[in-house]
Amino acid sequence: MNIQLFGSSKSFDSKKAERWFKERRIKYQYIDLPSKGLSPREYQSVKQKVGFDALVNTACRAYEELYMPYITPDAREEKLLENPILFAAPIVRNGREATVGYHPEIWETWE
Repeated sequence: MNIQLFGSSKSFDSKKAERWFKERRIKYQYIDLPSKGLSPREYQSVKQKVGFDALVNTACRAYEELYMPYITPDAREEKLLENPILFAAPIVRNGREATVGYHPEIWETWE
C-alpha cells in the first residue's frame, strides 16, 4: 500500500484519518493540503475517481469570497487548483483509488 493523505490541520476529519492509519500501523505520506495542494496529475486522478463536486469544500469562507458558485465549470477547476484551501479534506489516495472525507470502511478494503 502506498497511502497519501492530503489533509488540513484545521480539519477534524483529517486528524481522525491520521489517527485511523496510525492505530493500524499503516504507513502513509502526509501532505498539507492548504499549503501544497494537489499537482495537476494528482488532481485529475482523484477527480476521475470521486468527481469534481466531492473535491470542493462548499462550507469554507473562501468558496463564497472567490465566487465559486457563479463561475463557469472550467474556471472553477482553475480556481480550485490555484487556491488549495478550497479542497475538501482529507483526500486519501492509494494508487489509483481515492476517497474524499473520512471513509474507514473503504480504506479497510485497500491492500
